[in-house]
Formats: sequence, C-alpha cells, structure tokens
Amino acid sequence: MSDTKSSVDGTHLRAQAAAEDAGLRLDRFLAKSFPEFSRSRLEGLIDAGAVTLDAATIEDANHRVKPGEAYRVDVPAPKPPRPQAQDIPLKIVYEDKDLIVIDKQAGLVVHPAAGNPDGTLVNALIAYCGPGLAGIGGEARPGIVHRLDKDTSGLLVAAKNERAMKSLAKQFANHTIERAYHAVVWGAPRAGEGRIEGEIGRSPFDRKRMAVLRGGGKEARTRYRVLETFGHPRPFASLVECRLETGRTHQIRVHLTHLGHPLIGDPAYGRARIAPRPKTEAEAVAFAAASAFPRQALHAWLLGFQHPSLHKTLRFEAPWPDDFSALVKALQGLKSP
Repeated sequence: MSDTKSSVDGTHLRAQAAAEDAGLRLDRFLAKSFPEFSRSRLEGLIDAGAVTLDAATIEDANHRVKPGEAYRVDVPAPKPPRPQAQDIPLKIVYEDKDLIVIDKQAGLVVHPAAGNPDGTLVNALIAYCGPGLAGIGGEARPGIVHRLDKDTSGLLVAAKNERAMKSLAKQFANHTIERAYHAVVWGAPRAGEGRIEGEIGRSPFDRKRMAVLRGGGKEARTRYRVLETFGHPRPFASLVECRLETGRTHQIRVHLTHLGHPLIGDPAYGRARIAPRPKTEAEAVAFAAASAFPRQALHAWLLGFQHPSLHKTLRFEAPWPDDFSALVKALQGLKSP
C-alpha cells in the first residue's frame, strides 16, 4: 500500500510492505510502489538520505524489505532553473555601475514564473549586464527590486550589485520611492482627486485576482488625480494620475476598480462598457479604440529614488508608448465641456 502527500516543501511518499514484498531490495520495492519515479531517481533519493523507516534513515538500496514495514520518501521540491541570458531588446533610460533603469514595453514579463519560464526582463538583463548580475538578490530574480505587470508599460529600476539591491529594497520597503502612473479608466471619479485606502489580498471568490478586503489583507494606499475627462455631459472615460504610497500586487488596478472606474482594457478587473451609439465619426473612433484596447491602459511614467552610492535623488520620466498615446488621442475626439 502506498500514498502520496504534497506540501510546499516537496512531496512525501509513504509505502507499506505487504507479504509478497518480503525480501525485495529497497530500490525495487520503491520502484514497484511509485511507478511514476524512475528507479535511478529513487536510488538517488536513497543515497541522499531521503528514505526513512521508523525515523531511521536507510541509505542502502540493497536493504531487504520485510512485510509490515512502512517507508517514507521525502522528495524535495524541484528547484526552478537558473535564468539564462537571452538577447531581448531593452529601452535603457539610465545606467551606471550600480543600477539600470528600463522603460519596459507592454507584454514583457519581469521575471521567470509559472507559465513564463523565459523571455523575461531578467533574461534580457543577464544578457545585457553579463554573468555578474546572476545571483544579485537571488538566483531566480537577479537584480529585481520591484516589478510591473506584464502588460503595464513604463519605468523600472534593477540593481547591478548587492549594495544597490539592499539600498533600493530598503527605499521600497520604507515607501520613499516616488512612483507615478498614468491610467485611462472607464468613466471619471466624482472627486477630481483623492486617496484610495483599502487592504488588498486574494479575492475569496477568485484566487487568481486581488481584491479590497475588509480585513486580512495588506494595507494599501493610492493617491489619484483626474487629469482629463473624455465625453460630455457624462464622461465616457478619463485620464488619471496615480501615485503609490504602498506597493501591493495589482494595487492601482484593484483600487481603481474598487472606486468604480476600472482600467480600460484590463482583462482581470475591467468590465466591458457598452458605448452609446456614435453620433459622429470622432465618437465612433473613440468608442472603437477604447473597446479594442488590448491591455490594461496603465503606464509607469515617473520614477524617483535616492542613488545608492551617489547620495543624490534621481528622477526619470518615460513618454507614453504609441498604443497608449493613440488611445488618449482617440478619446480626445469626444466632446468635452
């Protein structure tokens, strides 16, 4: 009889020898009990001391099994492969011996993860910065201090040595980094500016999404200001600037949705809006542009921080990418007051 139990640390296998198993070599018994593992893999686990009998480690593959004995095999969780260098074009805004600032294009994942094992910003940075970047802050995410969602464009800073990594990480933890985003949202907030506060955590209804929770989440604060509205008398959409006081997963997307004005094009949090019947060609263009926008309309346009070794504040701005600019231009064709 055998069973398998998994945990975040790996897999725990258990097998109890029956009468017909008497005298079998341990490796053969385990191969019989767990056919999903190769015999060589099981032999390696035995050699590594991962097989126990009544809490005693059995490291001899030739050990003979007796009926009734219960064996446990602890299979460690697989280590993620070390990211490899890949020649992916980068738009570099600033670089020195300590750090590099990138204007990330929409569609580029920041670091390898499930579903995106390569083709990421990390792979590009390793290729551009050289092998010295590997291991800075960890093998899986070398140099990465913060991240932007795959389909969010804009500014991101990465560390090139441990000193810079620690300094930047501390600034992010202390919320002293200046970060501002431009977002195009459905409708327009009633208040021209304000502060959104609400704990953010996993949605109890969809674990792939985040949500504002009444309790049990992480404190999150976003300041917003409406820069321009599109459409009159009732705004069809608006351009909003958001500044982060904290940095939670999907924070701007979740907070603006909570406010009732999700990002145009957001596949996870946006809600499709039915555009009114266009009365002019400009309205038809604007409504079509908003409805067809293929990603969340979010761009990290401003990034400021204290340089780790120069001891001065650096501040960078990134212009809108073409798709974002085209969306705003199309919406500006709507009549406004």
